[in-house]
Amino acid sequence: MSTARLKTPAGALLAGLLLWLLAWPAAAAVTVTFFGHEGAQVRGGWLYFPHAYVRLHGTLETGETVERSVGFTAASPGPQLLLFSGAGILKEPDAIYVAEGVPYLSVEISDEAFHQLSARIDWWGTREGSRYNLNKRNCIAFVADVAQRLGLRTPSHETLSPNGFLKDMVAMNPLGAVPGLLAAPVPPPLAPAG
Repeated sequence: MSTARLKTPAGALLAGLLLWLLAWPAAAAVTVTFFGHEGAQVRGGWLYFPHAYVRLHGTLETGETVERSVGFTAASPGPQLLLFSGAGILKEPDAIYVAEGVPYLSVEISDEAFHQLSARIDWWGTREGSRYNLNKRNCIAFVADVAQRLGLRTPSHETLSPNGFLKDMVAMNPLGAVPGLLAAPVPPPLAPAG
């Protein structure tokens, strides 16, 4: 009986439409998630300080996979930064560090927004954009810049508490505040075993 339905023009059209929809690639989307890291941990002989960073992950309309976590930090950390500015660098945290992070807010963005945001993130690594100042131009200023480019409201970035900044940012951006804001932040990927 179902075979007879497919022999009609409407049935064949419906079957063709169903096959076309099944063959259609999954919807492309890139998500930006804002993370904080508590710090105050020693791992491998290194002391980790509190830090804020972003993770861009998903798939572009071209099918290209996006997986990038990045923050802004001092190129040469040390006590000199209490008194002077210095060079800053973009730093991509390792998978364990990302897995330990606390996700605060996630926003789904278009391919166009992804490309614009990627260019802005890369600017922070240029000669013009890479000046680091512990009190005014640090990891918090970096995530504030990314958030503002997505239309999110941000508290003052002149603080030394990345997690406090991110908690305040969440409070300032209720669901629906900007297009693409997700109801819950996307959790970090699991750290690789080993």
